[in-house]
Amino acid sequence: MIPRARPRTGHFRALGALLCLATAPLSAEPSAWTSPGDMPIPAWVQSVEVTRSEEPLFQGPSRVAKRRGAVARGARLPLFAARRGPGCAGRYLLIGPLAWLCEEGVELSSAPPDADGEPALIRAHDGLPYRYHFVGPDGAFGYRDLQTAEDGVPDAQLLKGFGVAVIQVQTNRAGTELGLTSEGLWVPMRSLSPVVPFTFHGRELTGELDVAWVIGSRVFGSRGPTQLRDRALGLAPFQELRVLEERTMRGHRWFRYDDRSWISDRDVRAPTRTEPPSELRPGERWLDVDVANQVLTAYVGERPVFATLASTGRGKDGSVLATPSGSHRLWVKLKTSNMDNLDDESAAENYAIQAVPWVMYFDRGYGLHGTFWHRAFGNKHSHGCVNLTPLDAQRLFAWTSPKLPAGWSAALPTDYDPGTLVRVR
Repeated sequence: MIPRARPRTGHFRALGALLCLATAPLSAEPSAWTSPGDMPIPAWVQSVEVTRSEEPLFQGPSRVAKRRGAVARGARLPLFAARRGPGCAGRYLLIGPLAWLCEEGVELSSAPPDADGEPALIRAHDGLPYRYHFVGPDGAFGYRDLQTAEDGVPDAQLLKGFGVAVIQVQTNRAGTELGLTSEGLWVPMRSLSPVVPFTFHGRELTGELDVAWVIGSRVFGSRGPTQLRDRALGLAPFQELRVLEERTMRGHRWFRYDDRSWISDRDVRAPTRTEPPSELRPGERWLDVDVANQVLTAYVGERPVFATLASTGRGKDGSVLATPSGSHRLWVKLKTSNMDNLDDESAAENYAIQAVPWVMYFDRGYGLHGTFWHRAFGNKHSHGCVNLTPLDAQRLFAWTSPKLPAGWSAALPTDYDPGTLVRVR
């Protein structure tokens, strides 16, 4: 098995290209359309509320139709039409253009649908959709029932260092404070250590690549790119610098950031301009992952609009721990995804992280995603994915295609909303 991030949701096997994203219903439509002779949708219905976790969406009203994505339990979705089809005891409901779900997984609701589009994405100040914790040195047990937790046999065991996403915290009748994880387990909070958010983020650009970031804790510079690095600079790790001038000397890039100080690529990371991939469509958005410099740059056509530090695979080129080079398109976007290597018997150590945020897969189980378990950005460190800070991953998740409508937990690309192109070089 490959010891890296991989999709674990069974809904995303053997996926094909699907069609366009959902939009809110027109207010002029009093009720959803139904087939002639079929029972109409009541006039009071404004939305459908999803009652099952990861309810699948299909391109057409059939279980054998191509997949479109998935929706989260509790989401309220617009309703356009109802139609009978194979694989559903009831009817399939159209909740967006070419996005159907079986009504067995929903309830009709008089409440309006969730606000549509990107504003519905969680906009936490630190980019984290949940409060994350690491399991402490003694491990932890998980329980399905809050009130009887720790009274009997545990339902799961969590190992030291595993990451859990805590949805809520409550105290049971025994006075024990427990956190409910995204996997539905109550875990004693005394066994967990909270993640300290890391709020580094990249720079919005206006067409110029005039930014660099410090990656060392003790940084040396000089008065010119031809001189020795003999001046200790009072710069902090991850400090952003505005590049005023750049030169290449003796195989190193040098950057001037004030009137008298130059700093080399030994101590900073900076983006490099590159030509668009040949398969790019005119004016299309795309992502450039520069492995040599550990920088990701977002482009619109030839114009850079955003750049930030990344952390790519630490393995040798071509190995399972290396980020695969070449041009790829996002084949699925997941608001969160569990990642682990528990099936890899050859791994030196196992890891498991719940609800990794803002996941954008571009080549099998390799993708871009938010990362809160290390701060090695600007250096190779991952198991093959492109690690980003949570704020940067959240920003790029909203910027890339396919878009994730309100209430959806996953979206697949379509002919009209293709996956954003990602080039790794």
